[in-house]
Amino acid sequence: MTTQPSKNLETFDNPQSGRDYTIRFDVPEFTCLCPKTGQPDFATFQIEYVPAKLCVELKSLKLYMWSFREQGAFHEAITNEILDDIVKAIQPNFIRIRGVFNVRGGIYTTVIVEHKDQNWHAPELVNLP
Repeated sequence: MTTQPSKNLETFDNPQSGRDYTIRFDVPEFTCLCPKTGQPDFATFQIEYVPAKLCVELKSLKLYMWSFREQGAFHEAITNEILDDIVKAIQPNFIRIRGVFNVRGGIYTTVIVEHKDQNWHAPELVNLP
């Protein structure tokens, strides 16, 4: 197999850096390992961000998410690690990541983390009649 997991997040220039817009990704096949038992954890990750100068390239995001398959980590830690790595790579105006983990021990876990650039102000929402 030539494709391998990678922690390298590739980027490209935002084609509309003068406009606020939202990019949303759904990653329905995320897996990692429970740090206590070594058993697999399954999750869906929802990533939404308002880019500044850079965007995340999709294939590299797929390989990045795949890189957690053999990593043991608590849900809270892994969700925050993903946020930190994406923020480091693209410095977005805003990003929210939601990790929705499948049931473990009769409990579903959802972890939501956010980052907002301190100099960015969200545009006012338009409510249509």
